[in-house]
Amino acid sequence: MIPKVFKEVIDLGDGREISIETGKLAKQAHGSVVVTSGKCMLLCTLVSNYKQSDVDFLPLTVDYREKFAAAGRYPGGFFKREARPSDGEVLTMRLVDRVLRPLFPKDYHAETQVMIQLMSHDPEVMPDAMAGLAASAAIQLSDVPFETPISEARVGRINGEFIINPTRAQLEESDIDMMIGASADSVMMVEGEMLEISEEEMAEAIKFAHEAIKVQCAAQVKLAEAFGKKETREYEGEREDEAVEQKVKELTYDKVYAVAKKASAKHERSAAFEEIKAEVKASFTEEELEDFGDLVSKYFYKAEKAAIRDLTLNEGLRLDGRKTDEIRPIWCEVDYLPSTHGSSIFTRGETQALATVTLGTSREANQVDMPSFEGEERFYLHYNFPPFSTGEARPLRGTSRREVGHGNLAQRALKNMVPADCPYTVRVVSEILESNGSSSMATVCAGTMALMDAGVQLKKPVSGIAMGLITDVESGKYAVLSDILGDEDHLGDMDFKVTGTADGITACQMDIKVKGLSYEILVNALKQARDGRLHILGLITDTISEPNTDVKEHSPKMITRRIPNEFIGALIGPGGKVIQEMQKETGTTIVINEDPVTEEGIVEILGVGNEGIAAVQAKIDSILFKPQVGSVYEVKVIKMLDFGAVVEYMEAPGNEVLLHVSELAWERTENVSDVVNMGDVFDVKYFGTDPKTRKEKVSRKAILPKPEGYVARPPRDRDDRKPRDNRNRDNKRDDRKPREKRD
Repeated sequence: MIPKVFKEVIDLGDGREISIETGKLAKQAHGSVVVTSGKCMLLCTLVSNYKQSDVDFLPLTVDYREKFAAAGRYPGGFFKREARPSDGEVLTMRLVDRVLRPLFPKDYHAETQVMIQLMSHDPEVMPDAMAGLAASAAIQLSDVPFETPISEARVGRINGEFIINPTRAQLEESDIDMMIGASADSVMMVEGEMLEISEEEMAEAIKFAHEAIKVQCAAQVKLAEAFGKKETREYEGEREDEAVEQKVKELTYDKVYAVAKKASAKHERSAAFEEIKAEVKASFTEEELEDFGDLVSKYFYKAEKAAIRDLTLNEGLRLDGRKTDEIRPIWCEVDYLPSTHGSSIFTRGETQALATVTLGTSREANQVDMPSFEGEERFYLHYNFPPFSTGEARPLRGTSRREVGHGNLAQRALKNMVPADCPYTVRVVSEILESNGSSSMATVCAGTMALMDAGVQLKKPVSGIAMGLITDVESGKYAVLSDILGDEDHLGDMDFKVTGTADGITACQMDIKVKGLSYEILVNALKQARDGRLHILGLITDTISEPNTDVKEHSPKMITRRIPNEFIGALIGPGGKVIQEMQKETGTTIVINEDPVTEEGIVEILGVGNEGIAAVQAKIDSILFKPQVGSVYEVKVIKMLDFGAVVEYMEAPGNEVLLHVSELAWERTENVSDVVNMGDVFDVKYFGTDPKTRKEKVSRKAILPKPEGYVARPPRDRDDRKPRDNRNRDNKRDDRKPREKRD
């Protein structure tokens, strides 16, 4: 029996539609939907256990995968099966997780899985823009407690006009690429890159996306009602005790407020808070702690958070004594590592990043192989966050999702400032050596300086800053915090990171925790961020004002040349012999690519020494050399033969031609050595291809004066030649014995 399908259609306003349907696939999941746009189809399922987990947080897993079969392709590599998620898939998981997680009840701790997979790919649709919509729609069809529907949308801008969910081709023309996550009432998440836009323009883009998201949220509500809205499940929430909460607050609030006001360092402050917590626990009996010790810890952190927030709102002070718009002391250094192609240190307060730059050929480009996108990155950035940076010892389990996300943000901040004609593949690596507040923004600053130190001709330097926001809805008070600490990251209502040049924003990442944040507050926060960003930018340019004019002495130099398509084979040689010998002799790396438009060969020559690069260029010139008919060239004898001499063009070493004995001199030449010898240098005239021999012809005698009385030998009359014997069957021998037959 064909199941009943329920469907809602969302009109994007320009002829495109997104449909959400349920009832056909994955019916044993607690909620499942198929989201379709064009030929792109996403299947999203939700399952949440009915038993609460033994943890004090929500064990939520958001998993996004793109199946290669969706694009009619095989997975790359030896094993033809999808394995660990790609960076692109991880970034989509993070985008969805950041919007969903805050909307589950704080005391809901059941194991929950949201699984989204690309089932059918459409090159005109970017599937990650619909992943948030799919996740929320699946939740709405379940009985899982969830505050309100949400959705996510990508916004671009082409020629001043905003567009929702642009295609990849449209993004190439767009000066904005932002993902916005929101409910019908509030914006909750923003992440993206821009081409130096203003704070007001960014707010307008967010508003535009939010209007589209409201329509998508309404469609989810309609679908759930048509399907049959389920009653929200009951679950055993966290235990509460008002008396214990009141007692802990009375013992905690004032003491924490006093410590927070002292403006102490991170470890000193943490030790003081732990001491207060120990005193609070000591005020309870062992029996009481055994009964509700977990509540004491929970209420302690609640009171601690309230005290620190109130200190900032009431007195404009922060944990380390700074004012709300004050930035921690900064010191910078470049060229710290002697063997790297570029390096820098950026230290801001208790956060430190060491960045390195490595220059290479197109062979070192980062290959992106996803069902929804194939390509390469000639500029990429990797971010590493070792445990010692926070004074911890914990297991190393490979690159974390956080490291992928922070590295991507810094990469997006810098990539558009790398000029399009940069000949190198550029890799930046940021090693976080200390961390207490926004190591990703330290990475942007360190990366800028390392790139300039390496001689990469950045269009403009980029800086970044992490901001926070504390609000009090009842009083209407709010405080925007510049350059937040790690502790402030957790206690605020919004944490956002903004990067940019002196002329505008290049990237951002925001997580907004307060409902109904006004655009006025958002713009004010962005403007305060700009002031802090420009302050940091000034310190960066004091350290290194502009990119070094050239790469370092030990760094590879690169020359890029274009050659006609027909010469690519000659440059490579049979089995790669020519190019391999060239690389070995000159100590260079040579990479040849083909321009997909002009079909020309693009030759990259990378080498530390200029001599090796020059030698390769000379070899290419030799291969490309085409003598012109009637022109005179200087040649050198490189081989003596009985019937002539092999000569090499002086301006194209390795380019050889036969100088026939008859073209050496006007007089009859019996021996080649009577006229020329090995190593002799002289001029010859080029006559092109001889129609008789079909070989190139050059002549020495053609540029010599004719001897007095010289008479040219008349051409041979081919009719005067003696006829050859007619060797036909009449001439065969008759005395041969017949061949004996074999048995």
